[in-house]
Amino acid sequence: MDKTEVLTGKEQRKVLFRLLSYAKPHMKIIAIAFFLLLLTTLGDIIGPILVKIFIDDYLTPRNIVFKPLFTLGAAFMAIQIANVLVSYFQLLKFQEIALKIIQQLRIDVFSKVQTLGLKYFDKTPAGAIVSRVTNDTEAIKEMFVSVLVTFIQSGFLLIGIFIAMFSLNVKLALVCTILFPIIFMIISIYRKYSSVFYQEMREQLSRLNAKLNESIQGMGIIQLFRQEKRLRKEFGEINEKHYKAGMRNIKLDGLLLRPAIDLVYVFAIVMILSYFGITSFNSPVEIGVLYAFVNYIDRFFEPINQMMMRLSMYQQAIVSASRVFRLIDETELAPEQGKENHHISEGKIEFRNVSFSYDGKRDVLKNISFIAQPGETVALVGHTGSGKSSIINLLMRFYEFERGNIYIDGISLKDYPIHELRKKMGLVLQDPFLFYGTIKDNIRLYNEEISDEEVIAAAKFVQAYPFIELLDKRFDHQVVERGSTFSSGQRQLIAFARTIAANPKILVLDEATANIDTETEEAIQIALNKMRKGRTTIAIAHRLSTIQDADLILVLHQGEIVERGTHQELLAMKGLYHKMYLLQNESVERINHVVS
Repeated sequence: MDKTEVLTGKEQRKVLFRLLSYAKPHMKIIAIAFFLLLLTTLGDIIGPILVKIFIDDYLTPRNIVFKPLFTLGAAFMAIQIANVLVSYFQLLKFQEIALKIIQQLRIDVFSKVQTLGLKYFDKTPAGAIVSRVTNDTEAIKEMFVSVLVTFIQSGFLLIGIFIAMFSLNVKLALVCTILFPIIFMIISIYRKYSSVFYQEMREQLSRLNAKLNESIQGMGIIQLFRQEKRLRKEFGEINEKHYKAGMRNIKLDGLLLRPAIDLVYVFAIVMILSYFGITSFNSPVEIGVLYAFVNYIDRFFEPINQMMMRLSMYQQAIVSASRVFRLIDETELAPEQGKENHHISEGKIEFRNVSFSYDGKRDVLKNISFIAQPGETVALVGHTGSGKSSIINLLMRFYEFERGNIYIDGISLKDYPIHELRKKMGLVLQDPFLFYGTIKDNIRLYNEEISDEEVIAAAKFVQAYPFIELLDKRFDHQVVERGSTFSSGQRQLIAFARTIAANPKILVLDEATANIDTETEEAIQIALNKMRKGRTTIAIAHRLSTIQDADLILVLHQGEIVERGTHQELLAMKGLYHKMYLLQNESVERINHVVS
C-alpha cells in the first residue's frame, strides 16, 4: 500500500509537464482549437468596446443617427452569434483532445500492469491497482476536459481584457495590476494545503477499493466465519478517514475559492469607482469608459472564479497523475526475456544449484539441483512451505532468480524468448482460472490457430466432453466470471483441455487432480498418462498415490531436496517420504473404516 506523500511544487510541475507531453501527437487539432479560442476571446473583448462607443459617442451626446447605430448594433449581435458558434466548435475540439489523451494514458497504464512481475502483485492489493486504472485516470480526464480548457480560455481572456483596459486608461489599468499578487497569493495558499488533503483522499479511496475487492473475493469465508461485523468496522474506519480528508478540503474550498475571490472583486470595484470619483473633480468622466472598466473587471473575475473552482479538480488530477505515473514507472517488472531465438525441441529440464528468496532475506529454495530427461515425469512432494510451488514459479519464469541456473535443452532459461516458453510449457494449477466468455473461448484462449475440431478433441481427451454435451449451448455455453457456476472438477477439466489444446512440450501440474472426485480422477490419470508421452512433466503432488509411477520423486523440506528416487526406492529408505506415505495410508484407512 502506498504511503501518503505530499507533492512539492516542483514535483507537481513535473507531473503536469509529463501529462502535457501526451498532447504532442495532437498538435494539429490543438492549433485549430487555439485559433478558435482566440476568436472567441476577441469576441468577448470587442463587445464591451462597442457598447462603450455607443454610450460615449451616441447616447451621452444624444447623437442618435440610425445608420451608424444600426451598423453598431448589427456588428454587436453578429459578434455574439459568431461567438456562440465558434465556442461550440472550440470546446468540441478541446474535449476531443482530452478524451484521446486519457484513452492513451489508460492504454499505457493497463499495458504496464500486464508487464509487471508477480512479485509486485504479491505486495500490492488488487483494489489499489484497480483504483489507479479507473478512479485516478477518471480524475485526470476531468483535468483535461474541464481544467485545462478553462485555464487556457481564461488565460486568453485575461490577457485580452488587460490589453483592452490599457487601451482605455493606462493609469487605471496599472492600478488594477495590484490585484495579481493578491490573487496569486490566494492560489498559492490553496495549492499548498489542498494537495495534502487530496493526496490523503486518493490514498483512502484506494484503500476503500482494496478492502471492497478483498471482501468480495472472500465473501464465502467472511460469511462462514461471521466476519461481517469486523469487515464493516474496518471499512467504516477507512471510510471515516476519507470523509475527514474530504471535509478538510471542503472547508479550505469554502474559505479560499469563491468567497476570497469575491472579496477581492469587491475591492477592485471600489478601487475603480474611487479612481473615477477622484478624477471627476478635475475632468469629466466618460460613462462609456466607466462602463467598459466595470464590465472588464467583472469579466476579469469570472475566469478567475472559474479557475479557482477548477483548482480543486486540478489538485485531484495532479495527485491522481502522480499515482498513475508511479505505477507506470514501477520497476518490479516481469523477468526479462532472452533475445536469442532459441526453440524448445526435446524438453530436457535441469536445475543447477538454484537458490531463491522472495523478499531477499529468507531463502525458500536452497541449492536445488535435479534433471528431468525428455519424456520423464518428475514429482515434487513435501509439506506446505517446503518450496514446491517456488520451483514451478521459477521454471515458468514468473520470478527472476540470481543464484544458480535453470536449463532447458542445455540452454539457460533466461536466454529463451518468453513467447517460446509460454508456447512450449503448459501449466495447470490446483485452482484454475476461467475467463468470462464461452467454453470454447476458454479452451482456445482466443488462439485462432486452434480449430474448433481441436478444441473438441482436447475436451474429449481429458474427459470434459460428457459434461459439456449436457449444457444448453455445449461449447458455446457462457462462462460467468471465474467460472463460478461450474464445479471445481469441471473447471479443472476445462483447464486440462486448455493445456492439451496448446500441445505443450513440457507439462507443469500443480496438484492438478486435487479438486476432482475419485471417478473423474481415474479418467484424468488415464489422460495424463497419454499426455506424458513425448512430454517432460513436472508435477506437484500432495496425494502420493497419484505419482507412484513417476520416474523421479523429489522430497523437499524447508527449501532443500532431502530425498530423491522412485516410489519404491524412497519407501526402502524409510525416511521422510516413507513417513508421509504411512500417514496418508493410515488416514485413508481410518476414513474407510468410518464410512464402512
